[in-house]
Amino acid sequence: MVVINSEGSTRAGCTIRRATLDDIPDIYRIELMCFDDPWDYKSMIEMMTVFLTSFYVAEAEGRVVGFSAGAVEDTGEEKYGHVCNLGVSPDMRRFGIGRLLLRKLERDFFMDGCTACSLEVRKSNANARDFYTRVGYEDVITFAEYYKDGEDAVVMMRWF
Repeated sequence: MVVINSEGSTRAGCTIRRATLDDIPDIYRIELMCFDDPWDYKSMIEMMTVFLTSFYVAEAEGRVVGFSAGAVEDTGEEKYGHVCNLGVSPDMRRFGIGRLLLRKLERDFFMDGCTACSLEVRKSNANARDFYTRVGYEDVITFAEYYKDGEDAVVMMRWF
């Protein structure tokens, strides 16, 4: 069991580190457990090697138990971080691992001069929306039929 203390660190050896290509099989396994419309394996490799500025894994109990992926986007008027993906193994949820992974991305974005962080989440995903609200994100807009199955996405943001 992983226990998170009030400072956000773990007492049971959970560590956050940069992901490597060797982590892709574990990340993909978690992706398949977490999402109805998962990224495909090839896309994960492309995202890690070409697009993403930040890609992290959480390790606990000798295995990868979560990951976060994000990129800095520059509109020409504003620079902001975009949380592209975040997943935690179902058996390791509610220990603060998702929060640690998210905060690691946010630190990267802030250090790169971003003024905010955005993400998209399924409108029906109440658990994820509640999590993001608890850590300071606000609903800003809904994108109709954003996902392949036609479900809407809620864009959430947190300003630094």
